[in-house]
Amino acid sequence: MPDSYDCVVIGSGPGGYVAAIRAAQLDMKTAVVERDDVVGGRCLNYACIPAKAVLRCADILSEVDHAGDFGIEVDGRSVDFAAVGQRRTKVIQTLTGGVGSLFKKNKIELIQGEASLTADANVKVGDDEVEAGAVVLATGSVARPIPGTEFGGRILDTAGAWLMDELPGSMAVVGAGASGTEVASAYARLGTEVLLLEGLDRVLPTEDADIAKVAARELPRQGIDLHTGTLAENVQAGDDKVTFTHGESTAEVDYLCIATGRGPDVGPLGLEASGVDLDEHGLVKVDGAMRTTRKGVWAIGDLVHGPALAHKASDEGIVAVEDASGREVHPLDYDEIPRATFCTPNVGSFGLTEEQAREAGHDVVVGKVQYGAVGAGAVYGDRGGLIKVVGDRRYGELLGGHIVGARATELIQELVNVSALEGGFPEVARIVHGHPTLSEAVMEAARDADGWLIHG
Repeated sequence: MPDSYDCVVIGSGPGGYVAAIRAAQLDMKTAVVERDDVVGGRCLNYACIPAKAVLRCADILSEVDHAGDFGIEVDGRSVDFAAVGQRRTKVIQTLTGGVGSLFKKNKIELIQGEASLTADANVKVGDDEVEAGAVVLATGSVARPIPGTEFGGRILDTAGAWLMDELPGSMAVVGAGASGTEVASAYARLGTEVLLLEGLDRVLPTEDADIAKVAARELPRQGIDLHTGTLAENVQAGDDKVTFTHGESTAEVDYLCIATGRGPDVGPLGLEASGVDLDEHGLVKVDGAMRTTRKGVWAIGDLVHGPALAHKASDEGIVAVEDASGREVHPLDYDEIPRATFCTPNVGSFGLTEEQAREAGHDVVVGKVQYGAVGAGAVYGDRGGLIKVVGDRRYGELLGGHIVGARATELIQELVNVSALEGGFPEVARIVHGHPTLSEAVMEAARDADGWLIHG
């Protein structure tokens, strides 16, 4: 491999490969160091993509199960989980292959191996040292087990859950945040007996309370045994079962999936020796341009503050390499990054919750509309979905948007775009929306906030 590059990216997940492609576009001689056998990082190979591939199969099965509501009878319904796994693998290979092709197209060098920083902010891979004009750290995060447990065998992290070769008869999921509810929702609909535990007092605890309430109502209808304010304790893993206690109960399941949190994957990077500082949370300290405390080194994604989301990492990667190339950059506004949870029902959100807006001292106004208020809710069979707009009364500022229901992860983008373009909820209320569409409910929620709800 060559001895020097203008930019070396460590990690080939979405943040890393996007950073590398953008660097190459800016005429920087670029290399990506990846320790795995394939590109794409955890997102494409073990997390986001396999998760959504399995969830999509569960979505199709749910449509089959409810086909009778639309006058369609389906006989012989069954789940071939081996075929589900084959499709999951095909999706992963399609996307990782696409990243590899983009590397070739943009003349990006792929270096296989474990990378670390040297004292002079170059990159060491095995016994070789590579001179780097700029280094972008993009190694992502690792799962953390709950106290008294370790991953392996029948105790899984979420990656292990998404890559299973067999459909388990029973599974307990610890943690009802975005990752845990996705695992629980997928496997329960595919036929697994699922127990979902959350230590806090509600599911999706970082989401708006009204949205979490709808999710808590819908998840048990999929067969999920949901318990909040409950911890998994006294975990004992055997060869074919896992036993544990929660509250006053004892449970035995085929698998235990822990989805309670992740931490930055900084162990192999040698940050201390190179002068890259961490904050009190163990995250890499960066400024608005993603610069670390060591000149010539940038960090992005799950290594730094902000939501642990692939799309956030990708945009941070663009900011980092544009700054490295000498371009003027602007910090990301983390309040305007959409959050997406792909359980059923979908949850999409951005900005402040109602509670956060009130705590921040805003003169809060709220608009709420159920999907059933517009024609598309009845047409598509989802009348229970909810759209909530949080705004500031004085200037009509759009402070946050929160949606639970079909296609919520797509619908939320409209509110994000309006906010990013400095529009408010009065503008959303007066934009003409197509009929009959679920997006009309977004408009109606904005009208409710503005004081003139039509359908409701």
